[in-house]
Amino acid sequence: MKNANEIKFLKNRSIVKFEGEDFLGEIGIDGRIFKALTLARISVGVISQQAIENGISILVQENDAEKAVACLIDEFEAERKSGKVSQIYSINNVSVIGFVAEDFNKVFAELARNNVFPLLLNQVAGENRVNIVVTSSQDEKTKNIIESEIFKKPKTVHLAIIGHGNVGKTLIEQVLESSEEIKRRKKIDLKVVAVANSKKIAFNKKGFDANWSDEVLTAEHPSSVQELINFSNENQLENLIVVDNTASKDFVKNYHALAENGFDLVSSNKIFNTLPIEEYRKLRYTLNKNNRRYLYETNVGAGLPLIDTIKLLHLSGENITRIKGVFSGTLSYVFNNFSLRDDKFSTIINEALEKGYTEPDPREDLSGNDVARKLLILARELDLINEFGDINIQNLVPESLLEVSKSEFLSRLEELDEEYQKIKENQEPGHVLRYVGDLHGDLQKDKGELDVKLISVPATSALGQLKGSDSIFEIYTESYGENPIVIMGAGAGAQVTARGVFGDILRVSETK
Repeated sequence: MKNANEIKFLKNRSIVKFEGEDFLGEIGIDGRIFKALTLARISVGVISQQAIENGISILVQENDAEKAVACLIDEFEAERKSGKVSQIYSINNVSVIGFVAEDFNKVFAELARNNVFPLLLNQVAGENRVNIVVTSSQDEKTKNIIESEIFKKPKTVHLAIIGHGNVGKTLIEQVLESSEEIKRRKKIDLKVVAVANSKKIAFNKKGFDANWSDEVLTAEHPSSVQELINFSNENQLENLIVVDNTASKDFVKNYHALAENGFDLVSSNKIFNTLPIEEYRKLRYTLNKNNRRYLYETNVGAGLPLIDTIKLLHLSGENITRIKGVFSGTLSYVFNNFSLRDDKFSTIINEALEKGYTEPDPREDLSGNDVARKLLILARELDLINEFGDINIQNLVPESLLEVSKSEFLSRLEELDEEYQKIKENQEPGHVLRYVGDLHGDLQKDKGELDVKLISVPATSALGQLKGSDSIFEIYTESYGENPIVIMGAGAGAQVTARGVFGDILRVSETK
């Protein structure tokens, strides 16, 4: 194809449908239809016979539809009385798109991915031309997808960013900064068309620019997934990705509805993947049924290629026998520093809090629940059916401080010093403390053993040499024996996490 004129786009059409059991293939039917409509001065477009549906479809101008149905009811009165023709009716508000393509299947696969299923299809024999009829509520979207496929125009991908805290804000800025380069190199036009927090959602069909935060401030739509679905339908947006940068237990409940309404999912939110196994599997079924993708590389290890590596090893039939490591950037920082310095444990916690490494309430990190969630996510990547309750978690917070307010906990932090100093001093020489997650046992069975605990390791070991707030993961497999695959690097931070989420967005975009 040489130019855009080769796509024919006709709006304001109607399909007039005949339905009946025995008249398909009967000689003279087409002639009678044409004759009746010509006498009524009605112009006919496509005629298509659907053997499966026992029907004939005729395309006419929308303002002729009522008249066309009436004159055909008169013409085929005898067939209607005998039951040969069961009904004649019109479907209004449709558009016709005609185009030439070498690979129709690829075009139709892209349309199906975007929940576009033509009402009528008419292929010209011997040519690569096809006419499809779609509802007018999907015609612009259909035309965009076909143009992108045929003319190799940049594919527009529409992003809805949920949560614009540290990670979300950084991600939006990364997308805006890189969009021109990505359009040039990868032929993908990324547009952030929706930004939401827990209260409001802002929309911009053309895509937000550097002033996005002002538009969010003045947004009037309440934050709701239905608002987002309505917006994408009304504006006929194709290639939809929703990006969950929240830690919300409530937002993950919307994943099913989003997948069913044409959205792929990218998430740094760990909650869904640690819900009961029944919910976990139900979403996978919904995704599969709707041909949608769900990527969450940043659930464990922020921007490190950990989940992908484990998936590939597992899919290739490699027997993974153990996964062990320091999963929390926060607790990595705390114990790397506490092990090497003479400072009190409470001093290091306060320092991590001031640097923004911990949650506002450090007990969320010290409880071990975050590490436990990450460990469970990896277990499930190996098709294990463990639940959160199966995990043995060593909570680093004394029982006396579990239920007090955050401010009281912070004021009483020094109560932890004596115990942790004792643990540090009671180690073997040349050892350091590390808070680890450990998935082990017979991982070929339904369940593995999951432990989250504080251990003492040689300072010269891979775990012992960890620095700063880095994470480390050791993947033991049957083939590699005693030598694990080691993945190590920055395991926390808004920049790193946002970059990992961005990577997932690009991977989904390229496969669309």
